[in-house]
Amino acid sequence: MPGPGRYLNGEEEMNEVLEVLKSGHLSRYGSMDDPDFKRKVLTLEKEFSEKLGTEHALAVNSGTNAIICALKALGIGPGDEVLVPAYTFIATISAVFTVGADPVLIEIDKSLTIDPEDIMRKISKKTKAVISVHMTGNPCKMDKILEIAEKNKLSVIEDVCQALGGKYKGRSLGTLGDMGAFSLNIHKIINAGDGGLVVTDKRELYEKAFAYHDQGHSPLRGDVEIGRRKMIGINMRMNELTGAYALGQLGKMYRILDMLKKNKKLLKSAISDSLGGDYEFREINDADECSTLLTVIFGTKDIADKAALKLGTRTLEKSGWHVYSNMENVLELSRAKGISANKKHALPNTDSILSRSVNLSIGVVDPGIGADFGINLLSSEEEIIKKAEEFVRLAGPVLN
Repeated sequence: MPGPGRYLNGEEEMNEVLEVLKSGHLSRYGSMDDPDFKRKVLTLEKEFSEKLGTEHALAVNSGTNAIICALKALGIGPGDEVLVPAYTFIATISAVFTVGADPVLIEIDKSLTIDPEDIMRKISKKTKAVISVHMTGNPCKMDKILEIAEKNKLSVIEDVCQALGGKYKGRSLGTLGDMGAFSLNIHKIINAGDGGLVVTDKRELYEKAFAYHDQGHSPLRGDVEIGRRKMIGINMRMNELTGAYALGQLGKMYRILDMLKKNKKLLKSAISDSLGGDYEFREINDADECSTLLTVIFGTKDIADKAALKLGTRTLEKSGWHVYSNMENVLELSRAKGISANKKHALPNTDSILSRSVNLSIGVVDPGIGADFGINLLSSEEEIIKKAEEFVRLAGPVLN
């Protein structure tokens, strides 16, 4: 079940990858004088930072590790608390556990993103950072989050894994906080099978993230740097094949987003013009969202359950490892560590919203986020209208 980038896979990606295969040089490192070194990862980092308007970009081997790199660069570790939304992919939370810190789950609002009001309620003396997850392509309320963070001296990491190319008040998501983390897995807006990137405007944070992702080395090392490593790191390096495929996809990013916005606008308009009853669409925090999904929030859980059954899909509360109450390992580890806030039914607003919501696919066709019903990137106008009519025909009787 791919994300939108997979639908536009073509010659650009194949040519980039073939160039690497023919060279036989698969490592991201090499001599600039070597004609066999095609510098795909280095070029990806450069073009990625240019597109987003940020000073530094670091390619890694997954979105999860992008978040971990950001946490390590910011010095987050044992004894620290990190505020994380209760509706996010499990990787956001497991990354916090991985660096030894404690995730504290925060309510979402009707945008399906982290609720700034609950952030303020959950800040403690141990709180060191907030992870703002631009969930399913919708920007968080970054003005409020950044204001709270500055007042309380908190770091802000933007989890942009599901929102590459989105903007908030004219600025690229991932560039508003201290660091931004991105994913290139198969479900994302552009993909390379797997992979990720970390961005920041701060040289010191970039150097620390780079060192952690590559055994403590300084950025863009040319040798083993005996005696120059400043910290312990591990191996999160991206290889040239992944970088090459990602480069081919990156050139299509804005085309993909334009197609998604056009398709979502048509589907949403066709549904709202014909469907009455007790429902609303989720709150969108900026028109420059990614439009990967159309979320319908019904008036009651009973209505949502019946509508989901008719549509052959599921409500968001049943959509797997994006919902805190379904993360049995997170809840168990939280209990073992004494994080009392992280338990089932501890977040009533989140529970209510997710129990009443259904995702319709626009470009991300993924049962893992409850997007079984809908359209895809290449759906024609005729197909979109028919899908809207089907939605109204199936859900309408439940609402009226």
